[in-house]
Amino acid sequence: MRISADPPTLIDFQHTVFCQVGLPYRPTTQRVWEREQGNIALRIEAGVVRDPRAKRWIDLPLPHGEKPRLILIHLNGEALRTGSPVIDVEDSMTAFVRALGVDTNGRNLRTLKDQLARLSAATVRLSVAEDGRTVQINGQVIGAFDLWFPPDADQRVLWPTTVRLSADYFDSLTRHAVPLDSRAVAALAHSAMALDVYAWLAQRLHRVPRGKPQTIIWAALKAQFGAGYAELRQFRAKFIEVMKTVRSQYPAANVEAAETGLILRNSSPPVSKRQFRVGQGVVIDVKPVEKPGG
Repeated sequence: MRISADPPTLIDFQHTVFCQVGLPYRPTTQRVWEREQGNIALRIEAGVVRDPRAKRWIDLPLPHGEKPRLILIHLNGEALRTGSPVIDVEDSMTAFVRALGVDTNGRNLRTLKDQLARLSAATVRLSVAEDGRTVQINGQVIGAFDLWFPPDADQRVLWPTTVRLSADYFDSLTRHAVPLDSRAVAALAHSAMALDVYAWLAQRLHRVPRGKPQTIIWAALKAQFGAGYAELRQFRAKFIEVMKTVRSQYPAANVEAAETGLILRNSSPPVSKRQFRVGQGVVIDVKPVEKPGG
């Protein structure tokens, strides 16, 4: 299997928080999305943008599905590789989509632009409980963005031409970015759940103590990944199917589906610390895995 034999030539990144809590999977009319996992709580509020032609504010829905996840991964990588929170998405986004093997037809690009605008306008509130106290951050992943308004109002697509990651998010990203194999991201790009599970395992498995497997019960997994599934058995069947796909792209993942839940065992991360350098002063959220007996 090539992905296990050859190190990645390009490395993507996801923030450790978004490896644990995710965006909606499906379209929703809700204006607020809340998720909680362990000591992390996430609240995303749908945003608004100003249309200078109509001279009015436009409500944008919440971002959903695989597209905003891919956008976040792309923006994270561009920011870390360049050392700058400002990304020119017009120059980089289409190339990124092509690298994923996604058709750059008009419909796909319109969907991508729409999700980028939603993500840019959304307000993110993040709460982390540490040592008996709660640290809360209120703001946006994307702190500033330029919007292009096409002259044809019937085909209006809000398209940020440049985005600036917020100072708080960029600072946190440089300290808590989880490296992902770009080949795996491309292979899983069609599935929001697969992207979430892959990122979660990439962040989690190398932290499992050696010789001390951890079991995540199915109800907890459903709370984390099963938004939209009414019955546990339906979610479990879907999750096991997704896990098989994820393991094909992360063959080192030592996980096992059991009656009680998912058993996690210590595994090497998909990208080892030795395989990449991002920039001076950047600390990535991954540790080298000790060899047995080392």
